[in-house]
Amino acid sequence: MLVKCGVVLALVFAAFVAHPVLHVEPSLVALLGAGLLVVISGLERSDYLASVEWDTLLFLAGLFVMVGALMKTGVIDKLAHAATEVTGGNALFTVMLILGVSAPVSGVIDNIPYVATMTPIVSELSAAVPAHPHPDVLWWALALGADFGGNLTAVGASANVVMLGIARHADNSISFWEFTRKGVVVTAVSLVLAAVYLWVRYFVWA
Repeated sequence: MLVKCGVVLALVFAAFVAHPVLHVEPSLVALLGAGLLVVISGLERSDYLASVEWDTLLFLAGLFVMVGALMKTGVIDKLAHAATEVTGGNALFTVMLILGVSAPVSGVIDNIPYVATMTPIVSELSAAVPAHPHPDVLWWALALGADFGGNLTAVGASANVVMLGIARHADNSISFWEFTRKGVVVTAVSLVLAAVYLWVRYFVWA
C-alpha cells in the first residue's frame, strides 16, 4: 500500500510541475490521483470514507460561498475603491497596507478564500499605483501577508484546520486559544521580517 501511494503521489506531483505544458487544472489532477488510489488500494469504501475530514471540507465550502457572495453583491468592488483612495497611489504605503491588513484578516477567515477575495482588489490597486520598477511587489505583499497570517489562529489556514482535526482524532486536542497564543508571536516576528525584506528588496535596492 505504501508503494502504491508513493507512486501515485509522485505522479500527482509530476502533473503539478507539468501544469504549464499539460494545461490540466491542479484540482483535477488531485481528484484523479485520489480516484486512482481508491481503485488500486483494495480498501473497503467505509475505510476511506471514515478517514475524510468532512468537517474541514464543509468549513472551506462555507468560506468560499461567503467570498462568492461578497463578490456578487459588489462588496469587493467597494473595498477596492476605498483602498485606492486610502493609499493615494503611494507604492510603499500600499505595500505595507496590504501586508499589514492581510495577516490579521487571513488569520480570521482562512488565507485561501482571503486571497481569492483580495485578488481583484490588488489588481485594482496595481493599476492605481504609479509605475514601479517591480510591479509584482503588491502581489508579494499579499502572498507574504496572507501566508504568515495563516499562522495567527487555528482557522487561519486550511492546514491548521486539518491538523487540529487529526490531533482531535488522536486524543491530543489543541484548543483555539492555545494555538493563537503561540501564533501571535510567530506571526508578528514573520511580518516584521517580511516588511523589512519588501522595503529593502523593492524600494532601497530598486
